[in-house]
Amino acid sequence: MSSSTNPSSRKILVLGATSGIAEATCRIWASQGASLFLVARNAEKLAVVAADLRTRGASFVDTAVADLDDTEQHPALLAHAVNSLAGLDVAYLAHGVLGDQAQAEQDFHTAAHILHTNLMAPVSLLTWLANFFVQRRAGTIAVLSSVAGDRGRKSNYVYGSSKAGLSAFLAGLRNRVDREGVTVLTIKPGPTKTAMTAGMKGAEKFADVDKVAASIVKAVDARADSLYVPFQWQPIMFVIRHIPERVFKKLNL
Repeated sequence: MSSSTNPSSRKILVLGATSGIAEATCRIWASQGASLFLVARNAEKLAVVAADLRTRGASFVDTAVADLDDTEQHPALLAHAVNSLAGLDVAYLAHGVLGDQAQAEQDFHTAAHILHTNLMAPVSLLTWLANFFVQRRAGTIAVLSSVAGDRGRKSNYVYGSSKAGLSAFLAGLRNRVDREGVTVLTIKPGPTKTAMTAGMKGAEKFADVDKVAASIVKAVDARADSLYVPFQWQPIMFVIRHIPERVFKKLNL
């Protein structure tokens, strides 16, 4: 898909479609008349989102209820999505969990679950999708990572490490498939107002989800490689990444 492609003709797969950022992004694509295939775990929420997107102008909406942690089901699921859409231009991965850092510090299985959901399951999806797009020498893969992956901090290092691994995987994947006409966009949102963050300290200061979604749509259209959103997180994380370790370990982050 080139950046000049008519948005109304685009065929978009959304994995983790009931997440706050994904839903807000889909509302914009629906208003442009795109065709959407939505995947999520919760059937009731998925049905509500799908119905809303139809009323907003999506030219086609189909859904599949799936647990994306189950990597064995990925090939059949993705093939079904492509068949339903009769093609694919954009794959948008918004599948992930914040997890319980305190519990993960004490229990390996909790940590492993976070790492599986945020890294291993996306690697399975991305491998299939990248190979699909390379065969067609066209397509865009857009993935929600996080600014938390730029440096491990004691407050969320299990989640952060899963996103660091995802960002590194995406960087290598981009380097492999870019010459084949495939775009890989790494999206690094800062804290955003969604249902997942509603109970967090300082949530009232988090970024507006609709503004974050608008930035993502623009980055997809521009076939960008990476996006910090809101934009100020790019210089903030540049500074945080370059704080000397002897200083950083004493900070309460």
